[in-house]
Amino acid sequence: MYGKAFAPEYQGALTTLSVNSSLTEVLAAGTEQLKAAERAGEHGEAARSGLAVAEAHRRLGRVEEADRAWKASYRAAREAGDVAAMAWALWSGGTLARQRGALPLARRLLQLAADLGERGGDVVVRGYSLAGLAETGRIQGDYEAVGRLHEQLLAEARRRGEARHTVWALEGIAQMHRNTGAYDTAYALFEEAAGIAARADDRRGHAWALRGLADVVSVRDGDTERALALLSEAEATCRAMKLSSALAYNHKMRGNVLYRAGRYAEARELYELALTEFRAMREPRGEALARLGLAKSLARLGRDRAETAAELADLARTLERIGLRHAREMVARAQEEFCTAVDAGTTEAAR
Repeated sequence: MYGKAFAPEYQGALTTLSVNSSLTEVLAAGTEQLKAAERAGEHGEAARSGLAVAEAHRRLGRVEEADRAWKASYRAAREAGDVAAMAWALWSGGTLARQRGALPLARRLLQLAADLGERGGDVVVRGYSLAGLAETGRIQGDYEAVGRLHEQLLAEARRRGEARHTVWALEGIAQMHRNTGAYDTAYALFEEAAGIAARADDRRGHAWALRGLADVVSVRDGDTERALALLSEAEATCRAMKLSSALAYNHKMRGNVLYRAGRYAEARELYELALTEFRAMREPRGEALARLGLAKSLARLGRDRAETAAELADLARTLERIGLRHAREMVARAQEEFCTAVDAGTTEAAR
């Protein structure tokens, strides 16, 4: 049995905040409490309220503010001698580094966070940090290396009845199955994640699970309208909670669904929207994926073959630099389809 989802990153005086609190609400409450703690010279409370501020800025796509906030939280925790709070700050910094595409830095910070979490006796930050390492490996496409870690973390979360972490692990494992073509398994895992998230009132996790279900429904079943309906439901949550990154990925997925349905002009508009959103929050992985979808849509709409080839070549270099193996393979398939095929119109649409 799972209890109601909670947000362990909201600590100290901010534990009353819900996992479903809007990010603008979290930022306002965190900033107010941080200022009060700093005035009172309470370093421990400043570290914990600063963590919420850092996470709100990160999820809103405010990179510079998030970077300053997690570092200030770490300094305050170190001043207070609070090892667990230091670990949480490093977790936030590592998560931000992954979001920015600095994957080697993300791994270093998250490993430090896991080590400090263990030393400080905080099993939750240790688990979140190991989950961050697993997710970093997963988005790089290193499924063999991190698959076992995902399963380990899922077992731990189930044992402790932590709904939010269980949902995260299920979605990560589901995504790996989806990317390797095991659509039925992926669907079942996304469906389980959606059910747990709904019962635990984890609206963020539920929105991501709906996005995963929409993807599989589109790829496996070709059911465009159901996929779009799932994405619309998820989008409502993203907007209500001000989930900037999740909303951008939702728009990118909507582009994918429309592209697979042969609705290339509509797909182009969604990819352009997602690209603008990802660039505003400086999220290179999302930007690259939106660029890929846009390049494919434009090619289908008659863009010059040489322009498409140049765009895909630049994308390939970008993804090599970031280290995203699975996305690089997607670009390679697009290059084969649009740049080497005699008749691109007769080849199967890249998924």
